[in-house]
Amino acid sequence: MVTFLAGGTGTPKLLRGSKPVFAPEETPAVCNTGDDVELSGVLVCPDIDTVLFSEGGLLDHETWWGIDGDTTATHAEIRRLTDAAGLSGGPRYLPPEAQTSGRDIARYRRFSGVGEFMELGDRDRAIHVTRTGLLDEGNSLTEVTETLADALGLERPVLPMSDDPVATIVHTDEGPMHFQEFWVDRRADPDIERVEFRGAEDAEPTDAALAVLDAPVVIGPSNPVTSLGPMLAMDAFRSALESTPVVAVSPFVEDRVFSGPAGDLLAATGHDPSTTGVAAAYPFADAFVLDDDDGTELDRPVVRTDTELGDPEDGLRVCRAVREAFEAIDVGVT
Repeated sequence: MVTFLAGGTGTPKLLRGSKPVFAPEETPAVCNTGDDVELSGVLVCPDIDTVLFSEGGLLDHETWWGIDGDTTATHAEIRRLTDAAGLSGGPRYLPPEAQTSGRDIARYRRFSGVGEFMELGDRDRAIHVTRTGLLDEGNSLTEVTETLADALGLERPVLPMSDDPVATIVHTDEGPMHFQEFWVDRRADPDIERVEFRGAEDAEPTDAALAVLDAPVVIGPSNPVTSLGPMLAMDAFRSALESTPVVAVSPFVEDRVFSGPAGDLLAATGHDPSTTGVAAAYPFADAFVLDDDDGTELDRPVVRTDTELGDPEDGLRVCRAVREAFEAIDVGVT
């Protein structure tokens, strides 16, 4: 068994072509939940859903979020009503007292449905309604995610990193923002001062997540700060990675990032925005997969290949390099 850590789009792109190398039923994905938000009364789990939709054959592979061919009639009507009422179209946080009351798993990240700033498709919203209802019935996020995976016919186990709330808060020159406000609404425009993983000091990885971290672990080419940072902020999760073989795929080619704000975020956390900075952020990683054009010298074994991911064939190529990296550290994987 091999366990993948999933956040953003990097790991789902890698998993898309992994089947000939790693059997899905023996390759669980542990997903970041720091990006989750409560919006319009429902809990949205973007990183979990990207894996669910991709593995279930539903994902829009042009945008790498949402359901392919989905309609957005409900979202459009919410925005129309908001505009007609003269209300702000931007993110509207619920009052401070509401952030820590109500649904515990949504703590620190609760937004009003007025001015719905994330475009939720109609079928996509049905997933969130079902998830939220099951949570309100007393199920854990782990249990709910398993139920949704079964309903979508997945072979791959999909696990949230924790059943406790952790929120990625980006502190900027314009004040603190949840990562979804910073990235989706503001398009990463504000200057980053620091990143906080609110609630991580009180959160614990689930027993299910810790169990699969006993296996060799693959960190896909995800954002080291916002996709992996919430996981690593939990002491027990980080300790588990220090005790198991880990191969990481860099999201950089030297100092060029494939996509997203990983460079600015790494710099804001005191790391060089480059493959060198990723290696410093992952001291527990035993080997790395780097791009053919990445000449970075590391103090750990390196396997090089073309790491750009788009088609399933790309994922297959990089997964083969991942397996080679495990062999370089004398770890046999299937």
